[in-house]
Amino acid sequence: MEEKMLVQAILRNKPPGFVSVPSAMAISGVVNVLAQKGIGAVIVVDNDELVGILSERDVVRSLARRAADTLSLTAADLMTREPTTGTPETTVEQAMEMMTEGHFRHLPIVADGKLLGLVSIGDVVKARIDQSLHEVETLRTYVAGSV
Repeated sequence: MEEKMLVQAILRNKPPGFVSVPSAMAISGVVNVLAQKGIGAVIVVDNDELVGILSERDVVRSLARRAADTLSLTAADLMTREPTTGTPETTVEQAMEMMTEGHFRHLPIVADGKLLGLVSIGDVVKARIDQSLHEVETLRTYVAGSV
């Protein structure tokens, strides 16, 4: 029987922590954080509580509608409120399905109301590739041992 890879395995292989900003932060500040950290999204946190997620796409869409006025808005103005979340027990396949169906690339991971981290579509794809390579190697070993 195939073993399901869980999101908690992805989190274990990532550096600890996550990048967050307060909802009152100006978009100009959020853009600086995204650029400095080389990331595509930030978690929006107030009083240690997840209140939203804000991605590069959110900023670009606002720039297309509001032009330079976007930079004076706040994270709260552009963030996705109550984002879809996963748990450490969410399987990689489930995470991939949530992201595909929801048309988003970042999934906050929460357990017992506590934000544990953020998993990106890149993390999920890498985990699936690693899992596939492991399965191929296992099959090679099995076949070689059977001959």
